[in-house]
Amino acid sequence: MSGEIGLRRATLDDILFLVELANHEDVAPYLAAVSARDPEAFRAELEAAEGAPDERGRYVIEHDGARAGTVAFEVVNRRSRIAQLYGLMLDPRVRGRGIARDATRAFARHLFDELGFHRIELECYGFNERAIRHFEACGFVREGVKRRAYRREEGWVDGVLYGLLADELP
Repeated sequence: MSGEIGLRRATLDDILFLVELANHEDVAPYLAAVSARDPEAFRAELEAAEGAPDERGRYVIEHDGARAGTVAFEVVNRRSRIAQLYGLMLDPRVRGRGIARDATRAFARHLFDELGFHRIELECYGFNERAIRHFEACGFVREGVKRRAYRREEGWVDGVLYGLLADELP
């Protein structure tokens, strides 16, 4: 069992934690090139979310009361109630305990039940086998592959697309 999992909106007091996590050598290679990585970028993201909390937000994942990771969302289609999940990062020191699985499911439930979304979408790099296993284990359905869509240091890489509908959450 993973212990008690909590989710709360990130605050300015979390910026140092977010920066350290995003720049960790076991996390950074898997983040999108446009991901926030410095204090100014995280501050801008949090301030934008404060002004539109139903349209975007960064959350801190807590495990037994301590910061363990983060996840974020943004509306991609308001009329059809579609949110994009992104920026899921878990502190490597707490991996293997089911924290990410429980937090992802709780976050999806929050997006569906409390914020009223109908569908959650996400994309991860094709080389990110851990994320692929994770999202499939959480009930996300692989909907496609954007072949060689992103330029990375080693060349072009695929983007794997996933979706989850409100009535599909395990």
